[in-house]
Amino acid sequence: MSDFQRICLVHYHEIGLKGHNRATFEMRLLKNLEVILAEYPLVTIHRIAGRLCVFLKEGTSYEVANACADAIKDVPGVARVSCGYKCRRDMQEMGRLAVLALSEAGDFGSFKVAARRNHTDFPIDSMQMNREIGAALCDAYPEKAVRMKDPDVTVGVEVVQNAVYIYARSIRGIGGLPVGSSGKVMCLMSSGIDSPVALWRIARRGAVCLGVHFSGRPQTLDTSEFLVDDIAHVLEKTGCVARVYVVPLGDYQREISVVAPPALRIILYRRLMFKVAERLARREGCGALVTGESLGQVASQTLENLRATDAAVEMPVFRPLIGTDKVDIIDMAQTLGTFEISSMEAPDCCTLFMPRSPETHAKLEDVLAAEALYPIDQWVEELADMAEPHDYVCPAYKRKKVKVEE
Repeated sequence: MSDFQRICLVHYHEIGLKGHNRATFEMRLLKNLEVILAEYPLVTIHRIAGRLCVFLKEGTSYEVANACADAIKDVPGVARVSCGYKCRRDMQEMGRLAVLALSEAGDFGSFKVAARRNHTDFPIDSMQMNREIGAALCDAYPEKAVRMKDPDVTVGVEVVQNAVYIYARSIRGIGGLPVGSSGKVMCLMSSGIDSPVALWRIARRGAVCLGVHFSGRPQTLDTSEFLVDDIAHVLEKTGCVARVYVVPLGDYQREISVVAPPALRIILYRRLMFKVAERLARREGCGALVTGESLGQVASQTLENLRATDAAVEMPVFRPLIGTDKVDIIDMAQTLGTFEISSMEAPDCCTLFMPRSPETHAKLEDVLAAEALYPIDQWVEELADMAEPHDYVCPAYKRKKVKVEE
């Protein structure tokens, strides 16, 4: 175990382009990391020279530091995270520490040194640091090649005002913007593959995401609700979901199925869901709805049917997956860690009272005529009032108290 203090340097890309607003985005990311990394042995997180530096407690092991870096890389706003050390501005000490950092970088055949001096009060410039630290590494690893272009490992050396940060293990993050920097949205969430990916992609653009899950209860079992909860627990690890409302829609779907033309049932179900989601979104101060729909994937996702559904609400509807292939969506779900949960079968409102031949090219006037047979406004208020909130860890979300009917 090293006597040097372990650190994780958090690099970002888009935040660095924000001009006068940059500090706001940096602080949002910093606050998100403080909460998300609560289980790790943190001392503090500081903003330094276009980076965030996560300082770990003395005695933190290599394994724990790496686990912390792995947790950081999945947080929206992080472009790259480098696991390394802090030391004094002393060339001999820097050389020893570079050797130590490189020893923890895993298997490699070639390396280079990339030194940067952020304060000119340090007398040794970047080129000289590259030479001296590179010489120390060559002495320690004579069998390894020095390669200036596309090396296996780059040993980073960053000299700041009162310290030096040295690292070799550097892993790519998911990029984007920190959650909480782009407003709030309400995401329609099923227990399927698509909607968690859509929520994650919009969270990655900085939005605070709330969800609404429409359960087939009491006409079906509540299995889908447990799966959505499991999915939300995966998403909360990176602060991507704040709250999920569960709405029992089954009895209302049954009422629609009794009278409505069978071909229009799915569109009427979805219009009711959109209206309830919009009602909850307005209560939460959200600016848009989000769905996991992909053009042409199923009968309800043709251009005509999407238009008929959108017409139910005034709020903008975002579809992050609209042009995405199903195979690509599955790949994203696997990376995100929700695929296995979403692959479990569960009865929900999407499979309840389904017609044999759903309409694929609905005309809005026909949909409105069928919908006029029901007290939709009354239903929307009833369902919104019945919505059951479930809260998750999202540092950027200010929780609103919600009255739940007994």
